Amino acid sequence: MTTEGKTAAGEALVGGMANAGAVFRHGAVVERPAPRTARALHDHLHALAEHGFDAAPRPVRLTADGREQVTYIPGDVALPPYPRWVMTETALRSVGSLLRRLHDASAAITVDTCAEWPRALADPAGGTMLCHNDVCPDNVVFRDGHAAALIDFDMAAPGRAVWDVAMTARYWVPMLDPTSAAALHPTGLDAPTRLRILADGYGLSPQERAELPYVIEQATASCRAFVADRVADGDPTYTQALSEQGGWQRWDRIQGWLLAHREIFTAALLN
Repeated sequence: MTTEGKTAAGEALVGGMANAGAVFRHGAVVERPAPRTARALHDHLHALAEHGFDAAPRPVRLTADGREQVTYIPGDVALPPYPRWVMTETALRSVGSLLRRLHDASAAITVDTCAEWPRALADPAGGTMLCHNDVCPDNVVFRDGHAAALIDFDMAAPGRAVWDVAMTARYWVPMLDPTSAAALHPTGLDAPTRLRILADGYGLSPQERAELPYVIEQATASCRAFVADRVADGDPTYTQALSEQGGWQRWDRIQGWLLAHREIFTAALLN
């Protein structure tokens, strides 16, 4: 998130959809609405630090009024429409590398199976590692053109590494048809090439590379269902965004484009 201005509640940070207008910075601390899984998530963030992953906020405390405090991570966060600096190949490769570092640390941490992790964007196949599930540009802190940290773990849930890579690819390649991509991303981005760069930056295995295009299709379907649920609940933020971005026809176009290009993406990943 980026700074918007100072209020009585602190320095307002902008970005994101679910917590828009509700996140404030107080010096070295960020205060925001606590997710339902806050206690388990804070334990996980502490464990990440203990396993050497220093690229995530450190929990400070939970407040009595349902908010959480975490450490502020300095750097640059891109907001839509995304500037060209955050979509360079160097930036993309560094996102893959950062996600791999997260997964290497997370794989060594036992997931709290008693926590009710959010399922909306979670891997339907499940898994034994806690995935971030929302590594969009709004949730990556950059320094000197390289991804330096991940923020906003609200959608974290158990899953497979390839699922988290697929979710990340949706935003960073992006895995969108050209018309949809042009709404928020710079023009001229080559999707097959960028998908390969992300996979190389992460160090994706040959088997996972072969699976990735189909898993991206699955992840896209989950994201569509996520939006549909919020629109059905009358969420004004998602209802407005759906209308402004072309409605369900846009989702139809994206899903059709992914299916039509599956072999091209597979070849780019494996050859």
